[in-house]
Amino acid sequence: AVTYFAVAWICIEAARIPELRDLIKQGYQTTMRITCMVTFILIGSTCFSVVFLGVSGGVWLEHLLTSLPGGVWGFLIFINVFIFFVAFFLDFFEIAFIILPMIAPIAQKILGPAVGDGPALIWFGVMLCVNMQTSFMHPPFGFALFYLRGVAPKEVKSSDIYWGALPWVGLQAIMVLLVIALPSTVTILLDKPVEVDLNKVKIEVPQIELPPLDFGPPKQ
Repeated sequence: AVTYFAVAWICIEAARIPELRDLIKQGYQTTMRITCMVTFILIGSTCFSVVFLGVSGGVWLEHLLTSLPGGVWGFLIFINVFIFFVAFFLDFFEIAFIILPMIAPIAQKILGPAVGDGPALIWFGVMLCVNMQTSFMHPPFGFALFYLRGVAPKEVKSSDIYWGALPWVGLQAIMVLLVIALPSTVTILLDKPVEVDLNKVKIEVPQIELPPLDFGPPKQ
């Protein structure tokens, strides 16, 4: 309650200052614009997925990915290289909303025998999240590069920013290789025993005595 009151008080005081009022208005408009963009991407990706699966696209994609040479390792290498290059042209939202829902069931089927059906999707999801982080650090949709370009002085060239991001992209690639080679870096805590005995958990609902219902005098 104190936090909400403090935030409300700050907003009210900031609205009295013309410069801050315009800045708050711009922030609201930008937030709403981005939220609408993400919502329409989600709606469009859902429509695309329904049509794609309706024409047996999922079966075709499953046959394509399961027939890759190398088995599990071939699948992981192909998917990570594919996501890395797709991130050059699509940002995180398109990849997460369109591509991942199509390959996640296939990944669970292929990776399940290797690490188990439960941890398979968790391992796969963390792996691709680390991979997709590179999309924020390389052009043309490197949002981190655009943010740095906005605050960097004019003396710093865009090419310098792009070249400076290459070591970080290399570190991300090494991180992806570590997650692929060592699944335990993701799944090691999934098998941790539960310290709480669920059989001893009791939920007590207090008994509340309700007054008798009064329906008024009986009708004649």
